[in-house]
Amino acid sequence: GTMAEVLQRKVIAVGERIFKEGDDAASAYLIQDGEVEIYREAGGQKTVLATIGKGSIFGEMGLVDSQPRMASARATAMTTVVIVTRPMFQEKLAKTDPFVRALLNIFVETIRRSSK
Repeated sequence: GTMAEVLQRKVIAVGERIFKEGDDAASAYLIQDGEVEIYREAGGQKTVLATIGKGSIFGEMGLVDSQPRMASARATAMTTVVIVTRPMFQEKLAKTDPFVRALLNIFVETIRRSSK
């Protein structure tokens, strides 16, 4: 079977939230089409961290270290995403070089520390 058969696609309506900060992170999303806003909410104030489009991946931090979501994500246009689950990710990761895996973990640690 090809990758395409395994992939789950999801269409997200404008303004629909994909996940929120603090949610359990079990998958990442690859934008096939559309636009997604990554944001944080604190004390009723919304801060947009990034607006990403086609070809971008988001939510991938959760796949690497299983920590809760660090921000929220919502579609700002009609968006089609491909869902990358943790088992799928781990299977791909298992085929990579251990050095690459170690490097990835270091990157994640660094990102998490700097975003606290």
